[in-house]
Amino acid sequence: MARLKEVYQNEVVQKLRTEFNYKNIMEVPKIEKVVINMGLGEAIQNVKILDSAVAEVGKITGQKAVITKAKKSIASFKLREGMPIGCMVTLRRDRMYEFLDRLMNVSLARVRDFKGVSGKAFDGQGNYTLGIKEQLIFPEINYDEIDKIKGLNVTIVTSAKNDEEGKALLKHMGMPFRN
Repeated sequence: MARLKEVYQNEVVQKLRTEFNYKNIMEVPKIEKVVINMGLGEAIQNVKILDSAVAEVGKITGQKAVITKAKKSIASFKLREGMPIGCMVTLRRDRMYEFLDRLMNVSLARVRDFKGVSGKAFDGQGNYTLGIKEQLIFPEINYDEIDKIKGLNVTIVTSAKNDEEGKALLKHMGMPFRN
């Protein structure tokens, strides 16, 4: 079992039950999935950059990335409907907990001048989105093999009813929020 999942089941559930006075254990919010998205606007001119992005996201997550395509045509960006413009991965269960454990304890600590993540990036339903400026913070990525520094978004989807519950869940799980 993933280390973070054990922490959730043994410690976090009890802390949240006392903090929010949940009568039933099924009311306690949990992390449902983690979505990692890498948008590449440069893929319009250079399609080869998409292959390296898919490989890098695959190394980071341990799961093959899906190539996302444009939903609408935008003439000013020379973008046609159906053109590949990014890649994404949805993690669930043990892979999700393993990724979050590596993200919170190893990768975020490697960010230069790191003071914590923003506590304001919640969407109103308890889901949290974190933007990462460069993929080099992950130890799985080899610096010499990188052709271009790319950013990515990590969205943590929870079953929390509001932002307060979602923030409490992530804080007890070990997310380093800024004070």
